[in-house]
Amino acid sequence: MFAVVWHFWLGLILLVVGGLSLVGLVVGYLSKVTAMKYPNRRQRKAQS
Repeated sequence: MFAVVWHFWLGLILLVVGGLSLVGLVVGYLSKVTAMKYPNRRQRKAQS
C-alpha cells in the first residue's frame, strides 16, 4: 500500500520538475532568439 502512494508522489514530483525544465528551456530559447532579432541598446552599441 505504501509503495503505491510513494510512487505516486515520486512520479508527480518528477512530472512537475520535468515540466518546469521544459518551460525554462523554451523561455531561454525564445529569449535568446528574440535577443538576436531585437538587440537592446548595449548590444546595438557593441555592434557598431
